Amino acid sequence: MKENPRQQFRWAPHVSGTAIARPKDYESLGEVEAENEYAAWAVLRSSETPLLVGDLLEMPTGALRICKYVGFEEANWLVVEVPPVSGIVPPQAEPALQSVSA
Repeated sequence: MKENPRQQFRWAPHVSGTAIARPKDYESLGEVEAENEYAAWAVLRSSETPLLVGDLLEMPTGALRICKYVGFEEANWLVVEVPPVSGIVPPQAEPALQSVSA
């Protein structure tokens, strides 16, 4: 997690349930082979890039786990829904009247 969003995450009240993660707040730092998220935390604990509160792990299945003070919890990427385009077509300008000479 980038530093500015990490500070906001750290001071936010703890809520249980699925966390929503914004892709713009994260950057990939690589991969780690481990049986589960706790094993990955143990492997990375003494590395140059340990897992910190707010960091995400993406499992081989695509599931996300977010590191919190109390352990790891489920997370999902924020999906921004684009509002549907309404079927209303803006009115066209009235065609100019043409005079016809006979």
